[in-house]
Amino acid sequence: MYGNIKHAFFQPAEKEMITLLHFHLHNHIMVGNKKTKDVQFDVEVMDVVQTLGGGKRSAYDPDEIEEEQRERDRKNKINMDFQSFVNRVNDLWGQPQFNRLDLEFDQPLRELGFHGVPYKASAFIVPSSSCLVELVETPFLIVTLSEIEIVNLERVGLGQKIFDMTIIFKDFKQDVLRIDSIPSTSLDAIKEWLDTTDIKYYESRLNLNWRQILKTITNDPQSFIENGGWEFLNLEASDSDSENLVGSDQGYEPSDMESESESDDDDDDDDSDSESLVESDDEEEEDSEEDSEEEKGETWEELEREASNADREKGDESDSEEERKRRKIKAFGKSRAAPSSGVPKRAKLR
Repeated sequence: MYGNIKHAFFQPAEKEMITLLHFHLHNHIMVGNKKTKDVQFDVEVMDVVQTLGGGKRSAYDPDEIEEEQRERDRKNKINMDFQSFVNRVNDLWGQPQFNRLDLEFDQPLRELGFHGVPYKASAFIVPSSSCLVELVETPFLIVTLSEIEIVNLERVGLGQKIFDMTIIFKDFKQDVLRIDSIPSTSLDAIKEWLDTTDIKYYESRLNLNWRQILKTITNDPQSFIENGGWEFLNLEASDSDSENLVGSDQGYEPSDMESESESDDDDDDDDSDSESLVESDDEEEEDSEEDSEEEKGETWEELEREASNADREKGDESDSEEERKRRKIKAFGKSRAAPSSGVPKRAKLR
């Protein structure tokens, strides 16, 4: 009978209207026509009273004081009766035959509680030694701390009045649990509580798409482990890495004078390279022009020589015998007259 009990809670009435015993089960059971894992027994410690007169009653009214005292006595009596029952059951569960069940009534710690929205309405969520619970409003919230992988505190930043808490379970196939709209005044207390329970938590400035993240992890868990696991959520590490990168870039940044001189040198090198390229092109063009002119000159002389020889041969063939003799005599006369023309004439003596 006790083997199906996963958690048992006793919550006395302090600022609530009820004192309750709550049992959270491993497997569903049928209660009436409904299947459930949660069974609760509670008693109202205060009667709902409606004033028919409609007028205000004085704080010093003897009837008002007596009524308040009766309510306190009734609340204390109910709490003591429940506490007595819890003590007897704890003694029973402490017997050797129940040691393997490891059962004990757990009492939520109200001083660590905080307001949030786990489902649709705001509720007061209270940690206990083994769970995070909300047992007054339905649907009930019961989160086993040993099943939590990490907690991510989202929308945390300066100027934010509220933030969200996302609980990721060790079973990645299970959907994450979101508790929205937690007042920022509870942030430090929640961090302290998570530290005492040895639950790793991270902070982020935005809400993350956890369904896609968990799908990626389950598809390739080996790469998730090799890439550092959950460290991609660590804002402090990412900020320090970015600062280191910025510092290294600044360390290698050249000064203005060095950058100007380097740019001038680069410009000079570029100009000299371009000039050398231009000069080499001009020299190649000049060489090619000279070669072409030489080739053209030699060819023209040869053509003239060949043309003159051809004309001479044609002339020799076409001239008659007499004309050839006349040209020879004329050429012979010129050759003899040439040296006499160079001797000066003597002056005549009278």
